[in-house]
Amino acid sequence: MSEEKNLFFTFAKIGLFTFGGGYAMIPLIEKEVVDKKKWISGEELLDVIAISESTPGPIAVNAATFIGKKIGGFVGALCATLGVVLPSFIIIVAVSFFFEAFRELRIVRYAFFGIRAGVLALILKALISMFKQSPKELLSYILMISAAGLVIFFDVNAIVVIIACALTGVIYSMIRSKVK
Repeated sequence: MSEEKNLFFTFAKIGLFTFGGGYAMIPLIEKEVVDKKKWISGEELLDVIAISESTPGPIAVNAATFIGKKIGGFVGALCATLGVVLPSFIIIVAVSFFFEAFRELRIVRYAFFGIRAGVLALILKALISMFKQSPKELLSYILMISAAGLVIFFDVNAIVVIIACALTGVIYSMIRSKVK
């Protein structure tokens, strides 16, 4: 199978079998792209997620585009992006025709309740996986706790927090490289 087809079908599988948005897709992206295909390393995936989070657009689409570009250039980026988006688009169009008629059914409400619980579990798995692969330095822990506190308890815009953390990391790295 050509690399472009492989990218398309890999990301289509990710898009088709993951509910709950980009963060819920991270464990499946990691399993497919890092563990099975070995297209990128776990550390590279952390970088892709960081970039995908801080650029406009959905995180899964951005991640697919970055990974596709690395593996197959422009055509690879296009195939991976279409692969991750197309299943959701088709499902949403299909569901939109029937949602109003079925949304009050008890079984549908229970299904959405279960999906939300599953999505939370996937997000927690992504968080744990990213934590395990992140640098184990005091500054990392301080930034992580501070960022979570600012966003959760003080409702600070996540973009501002991401920029502040990035700047802190750059300044810290510059100071550290001058010390060595």
